[in-house]
Amino acid sequence: MTLQLNWSRAMTLMQRLGSVIGLLLLFVVLSIMSPDFLSTGNLLTVLRQVSINALIAFGMTFVILAGGIDLSVGAILALTGAVTAGLMASGHGMVLAVGAGLGLGLVLGIINGVLVSWGKVAPFIATLGTMTLLRGLTLSYTQGSPIPVTNQSFALLGGGYVANLIPLPVIWMFVAFVVCAFLLRGTVFGRHVVAIGGNEEAARLSGVRISPMKLAIYGLSGLLSAFAGVVLTSRLYSAQATAGAGYELDAIAAVVLGGTSLAGGRGWLFGTLVGALLIGFLNNGLNLLGVSSFYQQVVKGIVILIAVLLDRRQ
Repeated sequence: MTLQLNWSRAMTLMQRLGSVIGLLLLFVVLSIMSPDFLSTGNLLTVLRQVSINALIAFGMTFVILAGGIDLSVGAILALTGAVTAGLMASGHGMVLAVGAGLGLGLVLGIINGVLVSWGKVAPFIATLGTMTLLRGLTLSYTQGSPIPVTNQSFALLGGGYVANLIPLPVIWMFVAFVVCAFLLRGTVFGRHVVAIGGNEEAARLSGVRISPMKLAIYGLSGLLSAFAGVVLTSRLYSAQATAGAGYELDAIAAVVLGGTSLAGGRGWLFGTLVGALLIGFLNNGLNLLGVSSFYQQVVKGIVILIAVLLDRRQ
């Protein structure tokens, strides 16, 4: 029994270190193949692009750790961004608009939690349904057209810089990482998330309130997706009806690449950050090398499949 536990811990450590080593190797290879890769401007640009996926992936980490999945995050991003921009276009202030967008994301996430916990719907089916529903609502709300943003203060949320160098979205990403890491490792909430994913029945018998926990977990995912939507809308100076398409897959990929098990109960948030960086720098490197976007999808798909296979093997 002790040997099995030690082997499991060793495999988990290897998987976690694998993502970090993979990121370092990617840096070395791309810096050799493209002299522009390590330029300050390029690295900061990639970090700004990665920040959106990372914000969503942080919330997805909690969901997957609890043994669930959330396919609606991209649709939540689109709808909350559109509502935020729409309110400002109607003459409302930035604080009200951003608050409404974040509140809507929280509510939509809780609805997912209600479907999963009390409705007993499989997470994949529940969030697939809400994803389709929210996409339709976004298209209806925007009539398929972008909603421009003219509020200059709002534009700074996603387009501003700290010390005229570091993009603000990068700051939001690291702030969210610190907060989520504390929630996961430093609170009872985080320990209950891991317990539910490890063995839900055992967690219930230990006194964990499963349904309220799932509401909170999916609510957190919805809130972070909404925040990503607000930041993206600010950066683009408009809300796009099709924003966030495919973002749910990138978020899941970042979580899995970072070493979090799709079976739940095992993972770490730093790995998710590393996974998001891996995807971002891989895309950037392939662009710098002039690789066709079609082949970029092939490469990314292969990387994700390898990560999933390693997870299942473990």
